[in-house]
Amino acid sequence: MLALSVLPALAEDAKTGPSETIFVIQIMVLLIIGRLLGEAMLRIGQPAVMGQLIAGILLGPSLLGFVWPDLQHMIFPRTPEQKAMIDAVAQLGVLLLLLLAGMETDLGLVKKTGRASLMVSLTGILVPFACGFALGEMLPDTMLPNPEQRLVTSLFLGTAMSISSVKIVAMVVREMNFMRRTVGQVILASAIIDDTIGWIITAVIFSLAMQGHVDAMSVAKSVIGTIAFMAFSLTIGRRIVASLIRWANDNFKSEFPVITMIIVIMLAMALITHEIGVHTVLGAFVAGILVGESPILTKHIEEELRGLITALFMPIFFGMAGLTADLTVLADPKLAMVTLGFIVIASVGKFGGAFLGGRLGGLTMKESFALGSGMNARGSTEVIVASIGLSMGALSQNLFTIIVTMAVITTMAMPPMLRWSLARLPLRKTEKDRLEREEREAKGFVPNLERLLLAVDDSANGKFAPRLAGMIAGSKGMPTTVVQLQKTSGKAPAKPETKAEETPKEEVKAAAKPKSKDDDAATKPVDVTTKTPVADKPPEESIAEEANKGYDIMVVGLEKTVTRGREIHADVNRVAASFNGPLAIVDARNGHLEDPLNSSLSILAPVNGTNTARNAAEIAFVIAHASKAPVTILFVAARTLEAGKKRRRGIHARRHEQAILKDITGLAESYGVKWRTTIIADVAADEAILKETERSKHNLVVMGASRRPGDLFFGETTASVMEKSKASLMIVSSGAAL
Repeated sequence: MLALSVLPALAEDAKTGPSETIFVIQIMVLLIIGRLLGEAMLRIGQPAVMGQLIAGILLGPSLLGFVWPDLQHMIFPRTPEQKAMIDAVAQLGVLLLLLLAGMETDLGLVKKTGRASLMVSLTGILVPFACGFALGEMLPDTMLPNPEQRLVTSLFLGTAMSISSVKIVAMVVREMNFMRRTVGQVILASAIIDDTIGWIITAVIFSLAMQGHVDAMSVAKSVIGTIAFMAFSLTIGRRIVASLIRWANDNFKSEFPVITMIIVIMLAMALITHEIGVHTVLGAFVAGILVGESPILTKHIEEELRGLITALFMPIFFGMAGLTADLTVLADPKLAMVTLGFIVIASVGKFGGAFLGGRLGGLTMKESFALGSGMNARGSTEVIVASIGLSMGALSQNLFTIIVTMAVITTMAMPPMLRWSLARLPLRKTEKDRLEREEREAKGFVPNLERLLLAVDDSANGKFAPRLAGMIAGSKGMPTTVVQLQKTSGKAPAKPETKAEETPKEEVKAAAKPKSKDDDAATKPVDVTTKTPVADKPPEESIAEEANKGYDIMVVGLEKTVTRGREIHADVNRVAASFNGPLAIVDARNGHLEDPLNSSLSILAPVNGTNTARNAAEIAFVIAHASKAPVTILFVAARTLEAGKKRRRGIHARRHEQAILKDITGLAESYGVKWRTTIIADVAADEAILKETERSKHNLVVMGASRRPGDLFFGETTASVMEKSKASLMIVSSGAAL
C-alpha cells in the first residue's frame, strides 16, 4: 500500500527523468508475481517459466492495463528513459539465459544418440520451417512491420515455428524418469540440435535484417562468419575457455572468481559475434557450451550461477516479454483466427516433422509419437526468439503477440501429451540391459571426480604413484596438479639426467594415454601442471594452499609411507592432514620399487559390501583397464565362528554376497577389465587379503578404508595388511573401513 501511495508522485518525476524507486518497484513486482505464478504452474505440472511469462501478461496491457490503465502506467511508465532501465536488465538476462542454456547443452548426448536424433532434428526443423516461411509469404502487408523486407519476416517465422525448448523438454523427460531411456535421450538430443541450429539461424537472420537488404554477398558474409566463429570456438576456443576458468580458480583468493570469469567470457564472445555481424545471443550460447565442458566447473559453482540467473534475471526477462504482448488485440476475430492458424500450423509441422524423423531414424510408431509430442513445446526459447525479432524489426507488435500466445499454448499442451505417450512405451530387452549397466555406472566414484592432486617426491614410490594417478586421471581427462615435494632426507628433487628419466608430470601424461586403439576414443588428454613448494615452507602448507583451489581426490606417493611396520609415516600424516577430500596413499614394494614405471600389474580388490570398498574397487578397475592388468575381486565374508567352530553361512548371507558380487562384477564389466571372483569366509579380513595375495601372486592391493580420529589411521585390518603384505598397496579413503 505504501508503494502504491507514492506511485503518482513518482510517475510525475519519471516524466522528467528516470526514477530509481520506480525501477526497484518494477523489479520487486515482477519477482513476486513471477515467483507466485511460477509456483502455481509447477503445482499443476507446468514449467515455472510459463508462470513468469503469464505474470508479465497479467501486469501488461492484456489485463492490468485493460482494467486499471492508470495503475499500469504508474508502475510501468512508457517514458523511454524509465523503460531503458528495466530493459537493460532484461537484455543482460537474455545473454545469461543463453549462457545457462549452453551450459545445459550436452554435445556428448548428441553423439550418443547418433542417427536417430540427427534425422529427427533435420525433419523436425525443415518441415515446420517450410510451413512458417510459407505462412510469412502469404501474410497480408498490414501484418508486416516492413512489407519491403517480407523475406526477413518469413525467415524469422520459419525459425520461430521450428525451434523447441530444451528446458521444458528436459523437465518432463526427467520427471517421467525417461532421461536414460532411448526415446528420452533422442528427444533431448534432438531438442539440443534444434536449439543450436535455431540460434545460428537467428543470428544470420539478424545480420540480414540489420543490413536492410538480402543479397548473395551479405548472406555469404553472415554464414561464413558464423561458421568460422563456431569452428574456432569448438576447437581452440574450448581450450582457451578451460584455461581461463582454471587460471581464475587457481590464482584469485577473492570470492567467486570463476563466476566472474564465466560472465566475462560470455560478454566477450557476445561482443565477438556482434562484431562479425550476427546477434550477441549466439556468442552467449556458445560460451555456455564451452563453459559447461570445463573440467573444473564444479556443481557448487554451477548451482550458484544458476541461482542468480533463475532467481533474478529469468523472471524479469520473461515478465518484460509478457508486458510487451497485448492479448487484447485477439478480440479482433481476424487476428484470433490468424493466431489459431499459427498454432495449428506450428503444431502439425513440428509434430509431423519430428514423427517422420523418428520413423526414418529407426524408432517405433509409439516412440515416434512420443518424440513428436515432446518436440512441440516452444517455451522460453520461442519467447527469446520473438523478443529478438521484435527488437530488430522483423516482427510487428501483432505478430509478436501471436507468437507469444503460440508459445504459451504449445508449451502448456506438451507436458500432458508427452506424459501420456511416454507412459505407454514398452521397455525393450536391450534397453533394459543398458539401463541396468548405466545404473551401476551412475553409482560410480570415479565419474564424479573432476580434478586430481598428486603429492610426490623423487623416490621410487614417487614415480610409482604418478603412474597410478595418471591411469585414474586418463579415465576421463581429469586435470591434474603435481606438487613436487622434497625427500625425507631433505635433498632437492633430482632432475632427469637422461631422456629415459621422466618427471612426475611426464609420468602422469604417459600413464594417462590410451594403450590401444580399442580404448575410448573420446577420452580427453590430461592437462598436467607442476607446482614446486617454496623453499623452507612446510610441505603441508603447500598442499593445503593448493587444495583450497578445488580438488576431488589426492594421491600421495612419498619415499617413506609406513614406519614401525604398521603406522603411517609422519611425512604422509602431515601431507594427508592438509587435505579433507578422498585420499589415495600409494606404497610401492618389491618389483614396483625396482622398476616403478614399467613393471607389470596384477591387482587384488577386496570388497565387503561397503561404499568405501566399492569405491576402491572402482579405482582398481580403472587402473586395470588402463594397464590391461587382471583383477581378482575378493569378497571378504563376515566371520561366523561360534565356540571355536565354523558355522555354516545361511541362505540370506549367501544371497547378500551374490548381490554384492553382481554389482561389483557389473561395474568391472562396464570398465572392460579381465576379472575373476573369489569368496573367503570365516577368516579375518586381513588374513583373507594376505592369503589371496600370496596364492594368486598379486603385486598390487587396492583396498578401501576410512580415516580414524587423530593421526592418520585406517583401522586394524589396513594396519595389518600394511605390516605383512609383500605386494604394493593403494589405500583409498572415502568411507567406512573394512
